[in-house]
Amino acid sequence: MKKVILVAESGADIPADIVEQEGIYIVPMHVSFDQETKDDGSFPPSDIVTYFEKHLKIPKTSGSTIVDFDYIFDRIHEEHPDAKILYLAYSSVTTCSYGCAKIAMENRPYITAIDTKLYSIGQGQIVVRVAEYLKQNPECEIDEAVQVSNDLISRGHMSFMPKTLAFLVAGGRVSNAKALLAGVLLLHPSIEAKDGHLVAGKNYRGKMSRVIYKMMDDFIQANQIEQQEIWCCTCVGFDENLKPEIDNYLHNKGVQRVRWSQCGGVITTHGGPGAFGIAGFTQK
Repeated sequence: MKKVILVAESGADIPADIVEQEGIYIVPMHVSFDQETKDDGSFPPSDIVTYFEKHLKIPKTSGSTIVDFDYIFDRIHEEHPDAKILYLAYSSVTTCSYGCAKIAMENRPYITAIDTKLYSIGQGQIVVRVAEYLKQNPECEIDEAVQVSNDLISRGHMSFMPKTLAFLVAGGRVSNAKALLAGVLLLHPSIEAKDGHLVAGKNYRGKMSRVIYKMMDDFIQANQIEQQEIWCCTCVGFDENLKPEIDNYLHNKGVQRVRWSQCGGVITTHGGPGAFGIAGFTQK
């Protein structure tokens, strides 16, 4: 019998097989195509690229709602009445999800919420690591699970690199002039998570297939990333032939395990096709 049940949003981009294997409950975020709103994860992310190519605009994304959390919390409590619920949230400064969950938690004293201050597999790696800890320590109580989670959050990092700035321009996050200049100069900006916010990092010049390696080197060195495990995530359209090359590159750098995740609808909407991300934890 589980003593602690984990909850995260679909935007954590945790692979479906791990969700099932570890018993993680996923709350959907949402993507709106004009008048039609769909649950993230209920459609292929390639639909977003098709929509952009047809309309020259990106869909709108939104966080999980109070109703979404009500449903998940009630379902878990019904299936695991004696368990505590630990919700490890998508960065609260970027979405309404955390605030909606806090409202849904009222009169549900068995729920604890923690803001991971990360997104996509940056958040997901925390959820997965905690899930694995709980499996290895089945007697773990909620206080210990919170302590483990907070340690991971304090050491968690993620960096993201779009292949094209077109989606960021369409979303109003980058000007057309800057995107045009970046295209001419073959510039690829990295986007980093800093205290929950998404901030522009270093610019890399050259083909995406080449600058990825410099970006990974900088990420590992700047954050003193532990070699036990690193997560990589990609958006639809990423060159699949690069994955084994990246695996070999990171293994040669001393990384023991490289894990991969496919970005869902929310991250694809903002990152665009072909984007690449990397996540890991600072060494203790």
